[in-house]
Formats: sequence, C-alpha cells, structure tokens
Amino acid sequence: MTVRRKTANVNVGGVWIGSSYPIRVQSMTNTDTADAEGTALQVAQLFNAGSEIVRITVNNRESAAAVPEIVGRLEDLGLSVPIVGDFHYNGHQLLREYPETARLLAKYRINPGNVGVGQKHDVNFATMIEVAKEFDKPVRIGVNWGSLDGSVLARLMDLNSKPEQPRGATDVLIDAMNASALESAFLAEELGLAHDKIILSAKVSSAPELWQTYRTLAVQCDYPLHLGLTEAGMGDKGVVSSSVGLAVLLAEGIGDTIRVSLTPEPGAPRKKEVEVAQQILQSLGLRQFLPQVTACPGCGRTTSTLFQEMAQSIQNYIRDTMPQWKGRYPGVESMNVAVMGCIVNGPGESKQANIGISLPGTGEDPRAPVYQDGKLLTTLKGVGTIVPEFIKLLEAYVEKTYGVEKIEV
Repeated sequence: MTVRRKTANVNVGGVWIGSSYPIRVQSMTNTDTADAEGTALQVAQLFNAGSEIVRITVNNRESAAAVPEIVGRLEDLGLSVPIVGDFHYNGHQLLREYPETARLLAKYRINPGNVGVGQKHDVNFATMIEVAKEFDKPVRIGVNWGSLDGSVLARLMDLNSKPEQPRGATDVLIDAMNASALESAFLAEELGLAHDKIILSAKVSSAPELWQTYRTLAVQCDYPLHLGLTEAGMGDKGVVSSSVGLAVLLAEGIGDTIRVSLTPEPGAPRKKEVEVAQQILQSLGLRQFLPQVTACPGCGRTTSTLFQEMAQSIQNYIRDTMPQWKGRYPGVESMNVAVMGCIVNGPGESKQANIGISLPGTGEDPRAPVYQDGKLLTTLKGVGTIVPEFIKLLEAYVEKTYGVEKIEV
C-alpha cells in the first residue's frame, strides 16, 4: 500500500488538500474569462465531470471584473465550486483593484517568475500575500521551468560554475525551480501568511525531470504538492505522458492534488483532462470515482464487433449515470463490471467481477452467460437484445447491492 508523504492540510474553498485527505483532481478552463457566461458553463461542465477545484485565468481587468458574475451564475445552477485565480505579471494590481474578486476566489495561484524583477518582485509578491491574508485565502506558489525566476537561475548557475566538476544544466535548472518555490513560500510566511495556507508546484514538461523535481522538493518541505506536466500535449501523447509522469510519483506517496494538462482536440469537451486524472488515481487504487469496466482487447476469436460495442455502451452508460447513482447508491463507485469477448478468459474474468458477461466468440453459439458475484445468474440470447437486457441486470444489481433501505416511520 502506498504511504502518503506527510503534509500540512490546506482548505481551498471547503475542499481540503493535504495528506489527511484524498488526492484531489483539478482542471482549468480555456475560455476567455471575460466571457462570464461561457466560463461559468465550462466550469460547471468540469465540476460535473468530477473536477473538485477549477482554475481560471485572471489576466486583465475585464477577466477580474467577470469573476463575481461567474460565481453568481454557478450559484444559480446550485453549484459551489472552488475557483482558483491564475495570476501572472499583474496579479498584485488586479487583486487590489477588484476586492470582490479577491474575496470570491478560493485560492490564488502565484508564479514567482512572473511577478516582476528586482525590487518590484518582492513588492509585487508581498502585495499578493497581503491580499491573501486580508481575505484569508490560500495560495499556490507555482513554478514552471518555462517561466522560471531568472535571478534565482542566474545565482545557481554562477555557483555551479565554481566547482571543478560542475553539475549538468538540467540538474541546476531543477534546483533553481525548487529554490524559487521554497524561497517564495518562506518569504510568504515571513510576511505573515500561515504555513497551512501554502501549496507548492514545480512543473516541467518531461516525465523523468518531473520525478526528479518532485522527489527533491518532497524531502525539503511539508507543504502539499500539486502535480502535473506543464504541457502534456494532445491525444494519446498527452494521456500517456501525464499517466507516466504522475503515476510514478503518486505510487511513491508524493502528490496531494493533480491536473492533467491535455490539449483538447478541436471542438472536443474540456472534461477529458478530468476523466484521465480520475483514471490515473483509480488505476493506482488511490481513489474510486466510478465502476471499473474490464474488457478484453479482442483477437481472432472475436472478429465480431459486438463485444466492443457493448463494452463501449456499458462504459458510457455507467459514466453518464454515475451522477445519479452517486447520490442514491453509496459505494457504487467500487463496483467492477466485466464485458468479455469469448469463452477463453470470459467466464473467469466475469466470475471475478461483481457482475460480468461473457460473449460468444465469432461463429460460436450466440449464448452469453452473466455472472453475479461469482455465480451464474442467467444466460442471455439474441444479438439485438443482449445490451439492453444486461443493462437491466446491471441496474438491478446496483439497486440490490448499494441501495439504501428506506425505513418507514
């Protein structure tokens, strides 16, 4: 069993982050925040998909002014979503100019590399910390290697040039990222921000460097850590890169909140990044979000597409129905469902699932045995009716197993 790294616990708009709580799933909108209606709609979509915290860009006066309307629209939908303001370059100005926005945001994200240079850096940073103290807000000090504080990097590069055998440039870059995050956190505490109001992140775009960065950072502090590749990419590349990068650290007990930064396909919904993040945690056994569907990959015995179509139908049905199930059937997220394509491994896998079906292979007798908790329940027949009949059996199993008995008074 994975042993979580011990951290402080931080309250972000009613959602707790830290080692005493589940690893949280976060996401970020890609709308123009000044479009309050469009942004609120996307926040709602991400939240309904399972994002527990949603970050929005606050990069100009128009976007800062839109935050109260965004929050109001979400409240009209009956949604209480912790919204994080993502600030770069001018956050110190916007937080002061728009105090209602500062009050309504659940957390501020500060990038130490983008708050100014020289004396302005510390003054601007201090302003944002003062606002956080005033409104009792936590901050995420988020360092990216694409926007690293140049003064920190220059200082460490200079120190690295003195030994006879200097370290590699990547090692120094990672040290500079961690130094920027930690020095900013320590400065925030010196300015009066409580220790349990700080979360750190240090994002890169390569999995091996991500492991090195967070392994080093994890032993240097007890702040909660937000994990993620800064630019994971599109499609399979983004999914695989994020899975590889995050899974290794999570398996080592490092990480308290995650985001999968996928580039969505044109016109595709933003919620894919939430689904991937959930699946990473669920595959590691760290959290359960929805029932798992086990399906075989197919082979020469399963040239029929029936089992593929059924597996997809069941997976989609479960995901679409889960919002209703979650409130009515406590624990249903731990259910395992098997949809297998032939008699070789099908019966065995189906017996190991809570409920499973073993379809016939190509050219075999079209009979599909259904197993429930290891025992044969029934056998379905007829290609056109197998899917709806199995869904009925699935619904009946969920009701029987996870339904809360109503006690008449």
